[in-house]
Amino acid sequence: MDRKFTLRIAAITLCAALGIGAVMQSGMTKSQPVTAQVPLVVSEVQEVSSTPRDVMPVDMPIVASLPDNIISAAVTSVLDPVEIVVPEAPEETGFACDVTMTATPIAGAMMTVDLTAPCHGSERVTLHHNGLMFTSLMQPDGSLSVDVPALTQHALVIASFLDGSGAVAMTDVTSVPFYDRVVLQWRGDAGLQLHAREFDAEYFTDGHIWHGAGGDPTRAAKGQGGFLTSLGTADAPDALLAEVYTFPSGMTDTAGTVTLTVEAEIIASNCDSSVEAQTLEIRNGGTLTSKELTIDVPGCDAVGDFLLLKNIVEDLTIAAK
Repeated sequence: MDRKFTLRIAAITLCAALGIGAVMQSGMTKSQPVTAQVPLVVSEVQEVSSTPRDVMPVDMPIVASLPDNIISAAVTSVLDPVEIVVPEAPEETGFACDVTMTATPIAGAMMTVDLTAPCHGSERVTLHHNGLMFTSLMQPDGSLSVDVPALTQHALVIASFLDGSGAVAMTDVTSVPFYDRVVLQWRGDAGLQLHAREFDAEYFTDGHIWHGAGGDPTRAAKGQGGFLTSLGTADAPDALLAEVYTFPSGMTDTAGTVTLTVEAEIIASNCDSSVEAQTLEIRNGGTLTSKELTIDVPGCDAVGDFLLLKNIVEDLTIAAK
C-alpha cells in the first residue's frame, strides 16, 4: 500500500488526565497545558525527545457524571454482575424496560459485555471502563454484545444511555497482568490510527498490527503475538471511538521491540483543524497511565497524506519469558 508522509510540524499539548472520561464526555475542550507545548515532528525518520506521561490510577472513571442509581450500584457492587432496573414501559407496550448487563472473561484478557435494553432499540449507548470510553448502537431488539479489553483485573463496566438510564457489570479478569495494553481514543471522524510493528516488521507485512490487520486474541493467549481491538460505531451520533493494542508480554518467548506509532490521515473532516485524543497505557502489570494530546492537522491541500506522529506512545520493549 502506497503512503505519503508529510514532513510538517504539528503542536501537541500534553495534559494531566484528571477526569479523562469526563473530558471526552463533554467534548474534550478546555484542556490545560502541563508546562509548555512540545514540538512534534511529523516524519518517518526524525526523532523528538518524549515528554514523561502523567500517572493516574483510574478506578472508577466518569462515575460523577452518571445518574445516581448507576453510581450507587457501581459503588456497592462486588464481583458478581449486577442489574439496574429502570421504570417499566407504559402498560400498553406489553413489556418492561429493565436494563441489564453482564461481563464475562474470555481469552486474551478480554471480556464479553452483553447488554439488554428492550426500550432502547437502535439507540446510542456509551460504555465506560477504567478511562476507556466508546459509543455503540444497540441492535433493533435492544441487545448489544461486544468484546472489550480489560484494563484492570477487577473490571467495572458502565453503560449509559442519553435518557440517563444504564447498567453496571463487574467481573474478574485474572490474566490482565500478563498483557501490555495501549489505548488510543478520540471523538468523531478524526482520521486517527494506532499501528504496532512487532520485532522489526515492515509496514503491511506479518507482524504489522493495525485496523487493517488486527491479529487474533487466541494467538496472543498463546504468547505468539499481539492484536488490535477497534471499539465504537463510527456512524453513531457524536461517536466516541478507540483502538486498543494488546501484546502478551508476560508469556512470550520472543525478545525485541514493538514499535508503536499514532498516525493521522488528513481527510476533509480534520484538515486545517485541531484533533484531540487521549492515550491510556498499562505495561508490565503496573499502574494505568494516561495522556491527553492535541494535534494541529495541516491544511486541506494535504488531504490524502498521512501524519506519522512520533513519541506519543513509547515502544514496547519485550523480554522473552
